[in-house]
Amino acid sequence: MEVTETTNDGVKREFRVTLPATDLDARVMVRLTEMKDQVRINGFRPGKVPVDHLRKVYGRAVMAETIDGIVKETNAKIVSDHGLKLALDPKVTLPEDKDEVEKVLAGKADLSYTVAVEVVPKITLADFKTIRLERLAVDVGEDEVDDAVRRIAEQNRTWSARPDGAKAEAGDRVTATFKGSVDGEALPGGSETVVVQIGSKTAPVALEDGLVGIAVGDTRSIEVPFPAEHPDPKYAGKTAVYEVTASALESGSEVALDDALAASVGVESIDKLRQVVRDRIAQEYAGATRHKLKRALLDKLDELHRFESPPSLVEHEFDNVWGAVRNEMNQQNRSFEDEGTTEEKAREDYRAIADRRVRLGLVLADIAEKNNITVSDEEVSRALVQQARQFPGREREMWDYYQKTPGAIASVRAPLFEEKVVDFLVELAEVAEKKVTREEFLKAQEEDDEMPAR
Repeated sequence: MEVTETTNDGVKREFRVTLPATDLDARVMVRLTEMKDQVRINGFRPGKVPVDHLRKVYGRAVMAETIDGIVKETNAKIVSDHGLKLALDPKVTLPEDKDEVEKVLAGKADLSYTVAVEVVPKITLADFKTIRLERLAVDVGEDEVDDAVRRIAEQNRTWSARPDGAKAEAGDRVTATFKGSVDGEALPGGSETVVVQIGSKTAPVALEDGLVGIAVGDTRSIEVPFPAEHPDPKYAGKTAVYEVTASALESGSEVALDDALAASVGVESIDKLRQVVRDRIAQEYAGATRHKLKRALLDKLDELHRFESPPSLVEHEFDNVWGAVRNEMNQQNRSFEDEGTTEEKAREDYRAIADRRVRLGLVLADIAEKNNITVSDEEVSRALVQQARQFPGREREMWDYYQKTPGAIASVRAPLFEEKVVDFLVELAEVAEKKVTREEFLKAQEEDDEMPAR
């Protein structure tokens, strides 16, 4: 067998493999000889079938089986001999000319084919102790706790119908049918019946204010200005007119922020409820600050590790990203022009994101390999249990899904793996804590949200 490297270009390698017909024939003969004691052919006693007869009956099939085995053996040998770390399975190109194929199968011609591979480049890891990061820290304010407790109280208040002829006031709940239009053209969705609490700011303020004074059975028109940044440019900056007919009017009971409220949600006292709320808000802040810290770390890793990514991996990642982008835009009925760009520029931007994701994935994998960072089966099982619990009553169904669906468990293991590597790097990096106000923290979050997905 002769193996010759014909291409060595960055992460791309290609090899020409040639196996003489005599070697192929020798392997076929070995296999046919093994088959003598295994096959049963009418007219021949077991083990007495001539090899030449076996060749006539099974020769082509055995040759094809032999070639398949040789290709697998050769691929493994190429990887081993050249010390390659493959990004994807090798791409094997066998002869396509019909006459040439027939000669090879008949044992009358040498087998010659190519093996193309893409390799993971050698990565020189940075000194992670030189990385400097900033972790935002924000205290939970008493006003936040107060607001959250009030929302709980609002959600647990009881509602009763207002007397006949009563007119809606601030705080009342109005059930009404809304039919909107812009420039005389009906808005999508047609006529909808919804419940709006005046002053809750769960609906546009102009719409809630316009319901003040309405009574059951009344119909009125309410103008609602759409913002200039409305997701549908057809309505951006326009004024919608809603024809509103009220069908029910309710007032809510007064709910005191006391131990009775706490008891209604299963907590022993109002102080304990406030502590539960404070802990939940603190946990949300911790998750958000962790996400921001991780993003900053990935940005640093991106800056410190620049190398050629395997093109096929980038293309595969791009296809996933691009498919999700197009699907979302189709659902929102938006175009690239609406986004202030072109399809060509968007493709370029998302391909850069795909390249970044591939490089960071390879860097994280290399860090894990060199530092023996792994995710145990026990850790995966715990994560599976947590995910299954998110579907009460269907835990067994979800567990079976992950056990039986190829790739499902990998989708659980991957984020666990990434978080463990991030934890390892954060421990090595120099992390400074920065105290910020709630307003500063929310502004930092908004800035992150405006950046492309990583």
